[in-house]
Amino acid sequence: MPNFPKRYEIRHANLNPTIGSEIRKVRPVVIVSKDDLNRLLDTVVVCPLTSSLHPRWRTRLQIKCAGRDSEIAVDQIRTMSKQRLVGQVLDRLSSDEAAQLRGVIGKMYAEP
Repeated sequence: MPNFPKRYEIRHANLNPTIGSEIRKVRPVVIVSKDDLNRLLDTVVVCPLTSSLHPRWRTRLQIKCAGRDSEIAVDQIRTMSKQRLVGQVLDRLSSDEAAQLRGVIGKMYAEP
């Protein structure tokens, strides 16, 4: 079975080209789509990471990635081609961070 991106891995992705206020350039992203989809589809769902921290934004989650303070930008969630992924796995979310991320995603997209 070929290797495929795994849920909660953090990898570099080339997010260019972008339009407007989309997060751009080659940067880390956390893969949030489930492994069954990641294995079968040519796309993955990701949230980009940024080093610009906004602790009060409820759409962001602060973590450490490869020893650096980072923020998962859930408000920038997107589907992208696996071909945009570059390089090896940088890091992986802990089970606590993964649970927090699911919570932020759930709050953002749940019905009131």
